[in-house]
Amino acid sequence: MNLAYGRRTRRLLSIMILLTLFVFFYILAVWNSNGYGNREFGKGDRIALKITKETESSILTNLKFETHHKFNNGLNPSELEPQVLELCDTRYTDYTPCQDQERAMNLPRENMVYRERHCPREEEKLHCLIPAPKGYITPFPWPRSRDYVPYANVPYKSLTVGKDVEDWVQLKGNLFSFPGGGTMFPQGADAYVEELASVIPLTDGSIRTALDTGCGVASWGAYLLKRKILTMSFAPREFHGAHIQLALERGIPAVIGVLGTIKLPYPSRAFDMVHCSECLIPWTSNDGMYMMEIDRVLRPGGYWILSGTPINWKENYQAWNRSRNELQEEQRKIEELANLLCWEKKYEKGDTAIWMKKTNGSSCQTSNGFSMRICTNEEEDDVWYKNIQPCITPSLQPDSSDGNPGGQLKKFPDRLFAFPPIISEGYLQGVSVEAYMEDNKLWKKNVKTYKRINKLIGSFRYRNIMDMNAGLGGFAAALESPQTWVMNVVPTVSERNTLGIIYERGLIGIYHDWCEAFSTFPRTYDMIHADSVFSLYQNRCKMEGILLEMDRILRPEGMVIIRDNVDIVIQIRRLANGMRWNTRLLDHEDGPLVPEKVLIAVKKYWVSNETASSNR
Repeated sequence: MNLAYGRRTRRLLSIMILLTLFVFFYILAVWNSNGYGNREFGKGDRIALKITKETESSILTNLKFETHHKFNNGLNPSELEPQVLELCDTRYTDYTPCQDQERAMNLPRENMVYRERHCPREEEKLHCLIPAPKGYITPFPWPRSRDYVPYANVPYKSLTVGKDVEDWVQLKGNLFSFPGGGTMFPQGADAYVEELASVIPLTDGSIRTALDTGCGVASWGAYLLKRKILTMSFAPREFHGAHIQLALERGIPAVIGVLGTIKLPYPSRAFDMVHCSECLIPWTSNDGMYMMEIDRVLRPGGYWILSGTPINWKENYQAWNRSRNELQEEQRKIEELANLLCWEKKYEKGDTAIWMKKTNGSSCQTSNGFSMRICTNEEEDDVWYKNIQPCITPSLQPDSSDGNPGGQLKKFPDRLFAFPPIISEGYLQGVSVEAYMEDNKLWKKNVKTYKRINKLIGSFRYRNIMDMNAGLGGFAAALESPQTWVMNVVPTVSERNTLGIIYERGLIGIYHDWCEAFSTFPRTYDMIHADSVFSLYQNRCKMEGILLEMDRILRPEGMVIIRDNVDIVIQIRRLANGMRWNTRLLDHEDGPLVPEKVLIAVKKYWVSNETASSNR
């Protein structure tokens, strides 16, 4: 009897233990799925689902606009029903339309033409939704994302081939890790940045915007962020991997790009610092036009850093398997071009050299017997699909009394709301100081409303943010936070070219035409803001095409904010509901009588049904 009693007791105890474990792991699963465990957000992010439900603004759920508004395009109520879009084949999981690998194979190799933008024709475009890979999860919040990326999000083991020994990127279990190393900074990117700081003032706010050419996984930009320096990193779409995709998964600003035959999509005098770490750009070829293009985007008083070939050729020529004479001549030409561009050499040690662009160097262009053409004003910022020109970009004010052409910029963060010299000195027609102040006031009010709708805006939940029609940069300035960064896009069809203002404020951005795909991988932005984008592109390209591109670059459970005329917003909402987006329509901040409305949307979580290949 005692024996039977003991067996029943042990059996009951075992059942209780199993039940306890079951409850424990169930609670843990719910905890993590809701985004609370370690402040991470996994698949099925419940917080994203609450965004469209919890709002203090007036949601226009009862109004039937088709009975109160006349649609300019003649839509009738039956046409407002959602048209559900099909899913793309799983082979398009990482599709980059304008950097398609198959198309690139048939293009010339000379001057990197095959790695530049080559977009599909209208009849070649996909009209389906790009799937996320199976197992995809929301990236870790910053700053943990800097060091770890889920392998399921970028399932390419080839990314670590030849890189793990250099400490660029390593695969550990189901995570990519980024030790911060690189070819030219074996002691780590942080130590490398400290070396640069011995020459360049990286901590006082005078250096705010940087450009990293051929960035790899963008570790240089990652470690500049803690010094409040925003880096625009770019690298080509590789055949063997996806470094730019990794950079964006890490929460670092980056785009697919290459320095080839076409001008960089940035304004003149934009960056405080430009960097090349073994970026393999042939700086002295084509009459030095690549260095001239760097000079175009480098602000007077800014710094150019070259780390790697051919610097320190005396020590490295054998390891590089190149002749001493060849490398010596290559560095001589670089030094010669630098003098022609009025760059003063400030530092050379080991594999790194640093030049500073003089603030008033109009007399340099005839040095060493060379005479170089000065670019015209029209050539400076007319960059979209325009060839790089072998000419030198002039300063805005060659005889500026303060020695800084274009006016003195304030240090960051004062730059953010100070009057940009482009405006205060009248270089941009149609934008006054008063208009700039009103724009700042407007966007502070609008962003305050956005945060009331979704209290997580400005937090670690939304790291990578895009403003599709940035204007003067007011939205990004009002959002400015170490937790987030904004890619400010100035459409090429805009009435005014305002991207120079955005950079003078200490923000970053890019030119783009929204009739084409953006130069990024799928699922690289947490939040997209579109102010009057669809009005701007009305009669230029299809609304559905722009929405499909937004869906391609938006992460599952990412957020979209669209502001536009009510008739346009109604059409957008119909299309968005067919794209697996949850939508809510809101009144304008100033009330229901204002014809502009705000559409809030959250992209649903869904992934490919096919298991990702284990050896891609």
